[in-house]
Amino acid sequence: MKRKITFIALLLGFVLSANAQKKIEITELPKAAQDFLQKYFNHTSVNIAKKDAEQGEKGYEVKLKDGTEVEFWKDGSYREVDGGDKPIPTAFIPASIKDYVAKNYPNEKITHIDYGHKDLDVDLTNNIDLEFTKEGKFLKGKKTKF
Repeated sequence: MKRKITFIALLLGFVLSANAQKKIEITELPKAAQDFLQKYFNHTSVNIAKKDAEQGEKGYEVKLKDGTEVEFWKDGSYREVDGGDKPIPTAFIPASIKDYVAKNYPNEKITHIDYGHKDLDVDLTNNIDLEFTKEGKFLKGKKTKF
């Protein structure tokens, strides 16, 4: 009996997980998300797009053929852009953040930006993790890999 309950619980978890991320067509993304991808990532194409229900917040996740991952809020505004170890375009990043990075880390590029609930996280090519307020004011920085 205990095995059946465990099996059912695992099966239910798998089904719920599969439904949390549903593959969609690019045209099913909000217009703002489609425009963002066209404007800033026209050098590559979409590999996969998914509707995502992460932590109770519905949004979208897009994986590009160049390896970049972009997450959008449900309204289509970007929430996170992750280039892995590769630099990402910066035209959409607030000027105060770009200016801070240029002044304090002139030889580094931005590889990741993430709008959290309280602050903004920015990673650089030298593995420095910077935190800013949502308004772009610097909070702190730390080395993430040694």
